[in-house]
Amino acid sequence: MGRFLLKRLGQTVITLFIVSIISFSLIQFIPGDPVYTMMGTDITPEYHDQIYEEMGLNKPVYEQYISWLVNLFQGDMGYSYYLRADVSTVIAKRLPTTLCLGVTSAIVSVIIGIAFGVVSAVKRQTLLDRTITIFANIGVAMPSFWLVTVMVLIFSINLGWLPATGYTLPWVDLAASLRQSILPVFCMSLGGIASYTRQTRSSMLEVINQDYIRTARSKGLKEGQVISRHAIKNGLIPILTLAGTTLRGCIGGSAIIETMFNIVGMGQVMVTAVNKCDYQLLQSSLFFMAAITCGCNLLVDIAYGIADPRVRLE
Repeated sequence: MGRFLLKRLGQTVITLFIVSIISFSLIQFIPGDPVYTMMGTDITPEYHDQIYEEMGLNKPVYEQYISWLVNLFQGDMGYSYYLRADVSTVIAKRLPTTLCLGVTSAIVSVIIGIAFGVVSAVKRQTLLDRTITIFANIGVAMPSFWLVTVMVLIFSINLGWLPATGYTLPWVDLAASLRQSILPVFCMSLGGIASYTRQTRSSMLEVINQDYIRTARSKGLKEGQVISRHAIKNGLIPILTLAGTTLRGCIGGSAIIETMFNIVGMGQVMVTAVNKCDYQLLQSSLFFMAAITCGCNLLVDIAYGIADPRVRLE
């Protein structure tokens, strides 16, 4: 197990290094002068040159990358000239919102999706199975921006039941947080629920037809015991891989949801950084979100290795 962990950890470090190079390189292609974009065009040329030099943009690209990487591993994520704050302070303030919404959406996706998938597999070829399958296919194909628009139009504008903007952290105001979470969490988790339903149904149908399941039934075990004790345990092993993808998508892909619901989280921060050419904020935010994503994948790999010992022998 130790060798397996070291191998996966090494792959994670290499992945983060490659991501840092790619993200840093792509940022250089953002059009426009970053200083004028952040500060406005009415600043003096002297002030422009001062900020340009402070950001290190007068140096060659490779020197900028090395300097940023060295500072990053020393705990210095840089300074956001647009927000007038340290990047680490901005991330520490905005990250809890993204994590709360992302983790909640991932949990909802896992629980509901697996439940629907199991029911669909057990009740295969019935009306219930066909209904769940149809809705799962619709959920996979439905664009999130369109879903957000429809949900806000129905439940916020027309009915007035739920707020359309903003988010309050649970430890600040639990009641307000719950009301403000319903629409964003639903829109973020619908695709995950559909994916889990399809994957769980497929895995369960494969497991149900195995010899050991037929043996368990021939011994006189009730159908509920066969499903809960034997089928679900083995059928959910492939779902572990999908779990990392779901959490990664909910956290890393939160930009659309946060922007449309006007939620001040990491997704909205990165959109602002792109629009304002705030290089320091964008570089460090991208790397930080990539680190969270790689951490999720590493945890999934470890869980997969524990659940299926054959993975550790590869």
